[in-house]
Amino acid sequence: MPAYKAPLRDFDFVLNELIKVQDIIPTLPGYEEATQDIFSAYLEQAAQFCESELAPLNRQGDEEGCHYDSATKSVTTPAGFKEAYKQYCELGFPALDCDPTFGGQGLPKSLGFPIMEMQCSANVAWSMYPGLSHGAYSAIHAHGTDEQKATYLPKLVDGSWTGTMCLTEPHCGTDLGLLKSKAEPQADGSYLISGTKIFISAGEHDLSDNIIHLVLARLPDAPKDVKGISLFIVPKYLKDGSRNAVACGSLEHKMGIKANATAVINLDGAKGWLIGEANKGLSCMFTMMNAARLGCGMQGLGLGEASFQGALAYARERLQMRALNGAQRPDKPADPIIVHPDVRRMLLTQKAYTEAGRALAGLLALQLDIEDKHPDAAVRADAADLVALLTPVAKAFMTDNGFAAANHGVQVFGGHGYIREWGMEQLVRDARISQIYEGTNGIQAIDLLGRKVLLDQGAKLRKFTKLIHKFCQQHEGHPQLGEFANPLAKLMKEVGELTMGVGMASLQDKDEAGAAASDYLRLIGHLTYAWLWARMAEVSFAKLGQGDDAFYNAKIATARFYYAKLLPEAEALKASIKAGAKPLMALDEEHFVF
Repeated sequence: MPAYKAPLRDFDFVLNELIKVQDIIPTLPGYEEATQDIFSAYLEQAAQFCESELAPLNRQGDEEGCHYDSATKSVTTPAGFKEAYKQYCELGFPALDCDPTFGGQGLPKSLGFPIMEMQCSANVAWSMYPGLSHGAYSAIHAHGTDEQKATYLPKLVDGSWTGTMCLTEPHCGTDLGLLKSKAEPQADGSYLISGTKIFISAGEHDLSDNIIHLVLARLPDAPKDVKGISLFIVPKYLKDGSRNAVACGSLEHKMGIKANATAVINLDGAKGWLIGEANKGLSCMFTMMNAARLGCGMQGLGLGEASFQGALAYARERLQMRALNGAQRPDKPADPIIVHPDVRRMLLTQKAYTEAGRALAGLLALQLDIEDKHPDAAVRADAADLVALLTPVAKAFMTDNGFAAANHGVQVFGGHGYIREWGMEQLVRDARISQIYEGTNGIQAIDLLGRKVLLDQGAKLRKFTKLIHKFCQQHEGHPQLGEFANPLAKLMKEVGELTMGVGMASLQDKDEAGAAASDYLRLIGHLTYAWLWARMAEVSFAKLGQGDDAFYNAKIATARFYYAKLLPEAEALKASIKAGAKPLMALDEEHFVF
């Protein structure tokens, strides 16, 4: 497989030409020094690190996996991982967008997201170690006491400590109301936490001096269901250096991300401290979970990019048959497979989904910065609503498309794609989990339709579609952009009508919303990507003739491909949504026979 190359030109396009971060970021309090030069310097440094340090470890890490010592309950990561993590910390990347009060660099999330994508493309299993730590940082920063912040944040920020989130138990995953882990109050204000957690990514390893587990558990008098869940900080090592009663019971044997230690964590009266209010732990944990959901989307994006790069390089070199319209490389015994329409279909699908996903990631990162820093409360609220609406789309649509892109990569390689040495099948295995964890994509769909759209009678959705409507109004009948604006306006109108129809049907039968949810999320995903591709085409048309025409013409051609070949899926999704719940629920359970 060819060496990974960070798509710096496309990052520049998204950041500086599409969403124009430099028009906004330096105007936000605290980001005055986040200039384009700063962005470029960090992105180039991250690219060099990912290309030269992380990518070479990817396949060997998959082959070696993590090593579990049952006697010491300890885990050793694959060769080179610890050294790469040390270098990562020395370069200051863990502190990038963290609070300067605790040693952070205070840079925007708009810069952090492309760096996250590069890490996921180069070595997604490795990227999860610092990625989860950042989630723990966010939860403690948002909900911890001053003492907890002073104790934990500086070490998480400099990378000497890492973090996890411990939710899932053997009998409950999505339904955390079934959670059984217990927290017994102690006279000194601490709690003794007992229970077993499973599927804990980066749950035990040798990269850092300490691991800070954020654990959901129940107090003795807690209400039932999710109303009685509290969140606790449970460090692997206590302040006096002694080992806490939290240990790795085993590592999961997994399909992919084998170089990340997915652990069973046993808590046997482990000492912990309440973070946030008692029985309000789930809302505190959602600070971390929402970050993790966006991180999952970045995994889909990064792996899709890696697969596209591999497939494109192979398609340019692999000779098979002649082009249907005659030899394109008469000096060779056959033409490279990139001349064949079906190979073009797969490559363009990878390219179209990846570049639109990168645009969505940039948009969301900018909205997170605005939500965090903008002086106008109304502007902050609008940004928060857009992030809330599109987070499940980013998680589910980007990971579904990333997995599809990885599968296309294997197909482009043919039989060689199925062979481990080429590295393409690893991308498929690594990408598959992103559709499952941090809330399966079906759960994301229910969250989008049920909580983000129907619960507020479509208020967040209307804010979003106003942005699309503005574009369509500006460019309706435009000689260049009408080909995008007109079908986009039509789809936007149909989405509004479908939303109203599903909402009305679900008042009579809640299964109607459940039946529509996954198709609805994918439909909103296509609406979002179609809007972003229309905007990318707008920028590209305006830039023609100013240099780099090959880049901009490629953008325009890919936008046209998206509208012609991928967006038509929306017609099938609309038909499926209109079919309602009856085809799903008509078959009695006892008739599911084999």
